[in-house]
Amino acid sequence: VNEGVELETPPPGLEEEFHTLFSSDALTFLSELISTFQPEVDKVLKLRVLRKVQLDLTGELPVFPKDTAHIRNDPSWRVSPVPHRLHCRHVDVGDLSPCDTQRFIQGLKSTAQGLQVDFDDGNCPTYHNQIKGIYNVYQAVHNQFQDVPPIAQAPVLMLRPRAWNMVEHNMMVYGREVPGPLFDFGLLMFHNAKLLLQNQSGPFFYLSKVESYMEARLWSQIFFWTEKKLGLPAGSIKATVLIECVLASFEMEEILYELKEHSAGLNCGIWDYSASFVNKFGHRADFLLPDRSKYVDMEKRFLHSYMDLLVQTCHRRGALATGGMAALLLPRDKESDLYKTVLHTVTRLKLLEIKAGVDGFMVYDMDLIEPMQKLFQLHSPDQNQLRDDITVTPEDLLVMPAGGVTLYGLRHNIAVGVLFIEAWLSGRGHFFYLGKVEDSATAEISRSQVWQWIRHQVRLEDNGTLVTRALVHSLAEDLMGDLKAAVHCQTSRNEQRLMTAVSMFLEIVQKNDFPEFLTTYLNLDHTFLSFQNQHEKKHTDKAPKARL
Repeated sequence: VNEGVELETPPPGLEEEFHTLFSSDALTFLSELISTFQPEVDKVLKLRVLRKVQLDLTGELPVFPKDTAHIRNDPSWRVSPVPHRLHCRHVDVGDLSPCDTQRFIQGLKSTAQGLQVDFDDGNCPTYHNQIKGIYNVYQAVHNQFQDVPPIAQAPVLMLRPRAWNMVEHNMMVYGREVPGPLFDFGLLMFHNAKLLLQNQSGPFFYLSKVESYMEARLWSQIFFWTEKKLGLPAGSIKATVLIECVLASFEMEEILYELKEHSAGLNCGIWDYSASFVNKFGHRADFLLPDRSKYVDMEKRFLHSYMDLLVQTCHRRGALATGGMAALLLPRDKESDLYKTVLHTVTRLKLLEIKAGVDGFMVYDMDLIEPMQKLFQLHSPDQNQLRDDITVTPEDLLVMPAGGVTLYGLRHNIAVGVLFIEAWLSGRGHFFYLGKVEDSATAEISRSQVWQWIRHQVRLEDNGTLVTRALVHSLAEDLMGDLKAAVHCQTSRNEQRLMTAVSMFLEIVQKNDFPEFLTTYLNLDHTFLSFQNQHEKKHTDKAPKARL
């Protein structure tokens, strides 16, 4: 028995997996990791609150920090070189929730450079999903899946633990629920790190929702501590930081500097990053973000400046710069006009990223792996493109695109927000809708926009109608037929779950204070937790399938 540790009983059907993962030694390691860093985690979360309050009270805007100018102005430092298996980062499979055994195995057999093994945005963190997912990684690393290449030949596993805002309810250390990322990271490292290192295939991580260089410093301390504890050489762990918060884009050099022994570069994406503007400045009229379905894409100044700065920063410091995920899904019929249109659209958008100098990006649909790899071979130079011709100013990063709000965009945002909550209540972290994969990033931007449009009493450009709570309620009612079709509502239970999702969505978009993360809100919400308990009681070994 490990003193001070309380762990819930195994999720039904996962007893063997549970006992493999939670050996006595693993529990000792996990509880030491958590008790060592819990005070630091508390501190970074309090610093986030402090920063937000300071920005709100002063009305100031972020700038490149003066107290770290010496780091930015010192041309000499570089991040440590990455191992051979990270040299080519062209195409990763994104949103790969590892509790979906079938898709995980499909990814391991694919020709992708890497798999984003996702415990975060594309995953719903039920107890069942976390245990199943972490165990599936264990099986992959220990070559226990049949007809799957050994780990040294499969795509590299880019493990993405939960972000700092998530707690794990099923484990307590010294009377407190534990930070989700430490639970995920600790188990993944304890069981797999040595084998991954022996096979020159890891341990590699994605770190999501890092908001400042202080948070990068915390991860660096965790990495050094863990390497020492597990007897790995210092600098063995490599991690790519996702720049998903506008405040972090002002500290990219510092984030690389803090993680320089462990850096596998920086990554940029569109929707979490755009949503962070509403999170940090959404109550300010200057930061009204127009309809994303019509006026927001990577070609807009605030987003292409962010990508340019990220690429330039990484390449100046010898680090890798990667782009976001193509969410479009290819239709089954390869001869159809729609297939050609979708492929053309993805190609056009990804070519923009390649021209901006990225070293790689993600796709969801595995049929896009080979066409995107070919695109890289055709258009990307052998060496990282060093671009010193670009100067990005704070104004470039903070200028909102012109544009209004459409009825289509409002309806679409309501639908995506509701369907994401419905997916979570079903134990799924992503779903398909109108030919795209939707996950917590698109759900964040959707509910953020609806909240902001109500707050600023925006008028629709279609007919001048004011966006109000009442309008959003009536549109949600009008959408019920479409939403029922989208989730294949066949039983009264399905319908009840959808109605619950609608009422939770409407609750969130009319809150006085903007809930910082939709996932935190759901993960702490009684309704989600009680739905999760129902699942645990009836769970069989069915991976949560996203449904068309």
